[in-house]
Amino acid sequence: MAFNERNVPIVAVATASGRGAVGIVRVSGKGLMPLALALCGRELAPRMATYGPFRDARGEAIDHGLALYFPGPHSYTGEDVLELQGHGGPVVMQLLLARCLEVAAEVDADTGRARLPGLRLAEPGEFTQRAFLNDKIDLAQAEAIADLIDASTEAAARSASRSLGGAFSQEIEALRERLIHLRMLVEATLDFPEEEIDFLEKANARGKLDGVAETLDAVLTQARQGALLREGLQVVLAGQPNAGKSSLLNALAGAELAIVTPIAGTTRDKVSETIQIEGVPLHVIDTAGLRAAHEASDEVERIGMARSWEAIAQADAVLFLHDLTRVEEGAYAQADADIATRLPEGVPVVHVFNKADAGTLSAALQAGAQPAGPVLALSAKTGDGLQDLRQTLLDIAGWQAAPEGVFIARQRHVQALRTARAHLEAAQAHAALNDGALDLLAEELRLTHNALGTITGAFSADDLLGEIFTRFCIGK
Repeated sequence: MAFNERNVPIVAVATASGRGAVGIVRVSGKGLMPLALALCGRELAPRMATYGPFRDARGEAIDHGLALYFPGPHSYTGEDVLELQGHGGPVVMQLLLARCLEVAAEVDADTGRARLPGLRLAEPGEFTQRAFLNDKIDLAQAEAIADLIDASTEAAARSASRSLGGAFSQEIEALRERLIHLRMLVEATLDFPEEEIDFLEKANARGKLDGVAETLDAVLTQARQGALLREGLQVVLAGQPNAGKSSLLNALAGAELAIVTPIAGTTRDKVSETIQIEGVPLHVIDTAGLRAAHEASDEVERIGMARSWEAIAQADAVLFLHDLTRVEEGAYAQADADIATRLPEGVPVVHVFNKADAGTLSAALQAGAQPAGPVLALSAKTGDGLQDLRQTLLDIAGWQAAPEGVFIARQRHVQALRTARAHLEAAQAHAALNDGALDLLAEELRLTHNALGTITGAFSADDLLGEIFTRFCIGK
């Protein structure tokens, strides 16, 4: 997105594609009243809905609806904003959109110039980008808008709303203000080196630094929770054919999503479903049963198993299913052991012994099945043990049940906070030396300050902004 075009007026359909009761065409720019007058046949009172026809070049009504005019800077984008709210048919919306472009290019009889020179279609996220550039919102709030639209759970929506309201930004700005105060103390001490130690001690600079570190840790914890609400957890069901993977997916989802039969190799490809546990989205993926390539019934099953291993490699957690009715069989146990050796290192693995309604975990463990990692027994058929599995997944995710105090966050926010924390730890180390490290202390505080600034957009490169806003939907 070209930042040098921020003064060019833009227009787009602001509602989702397809049919709906109401559709909105939004225009943003400077000096929109001539456009509104030509479209609506009258001047519009600011911030008041005006009902009437939207007319084409022949004066005939394209549609009847509400027109709203928001003079800048008191608008979403900070510019003049015109909204035409009509009936939400795709043809009607396209006619209104085309009419806006047509009217903008027409020569005004009074001025002899185009009514709205340069009006063009908006790019994805450009309305929100202008709101950011015009200081209506900061970068974290802009991202929260997209996260609110994309929220997959109620908890994620509420947390995104908190971030949009400024909860996250306020925490960051409060930290930055405290850092500014610390930086002023250090810089003043550098200017008066003869009073170095006494000056810092009288100001309790080290105590203030420790306080900032403690607050930053708390914000980082909240951000991790917020990122979990946004991103969720990628959980892959793995195991031999007929271990009960598809049955477990159906049980967790509460619906018959995957076909379940006693025939080995029934599941040929990945089947995924997003469920929520305490507001945390879990993206559960059922995979083809794993066995030796030569045992596959055909090429389709071999491809399915290859895709299974690809999904396992990308998982945040793996549920390794074992059939309690077969774990005492030597060949079955050996096949499970072979699968275990191929599971990726660093990925949490939960060993789930299924079919607890037909076997016991204690007998299986006594028979030699003693895998490393969390172990639990359940019955996908009866539902026994499912709650324990849900809690285990939340524990793996690191979820702490305090959604009301969580703001939505992205991985880039978490990474920025981690970077800030690393620089702050270095600053604490330099501060403990008392002398000879003030220059280094000042630099680490500056880097901490800048890392926090990238979250709200106080320090952000244009390429980062382009990456963020192009992920928005058109019209937003």
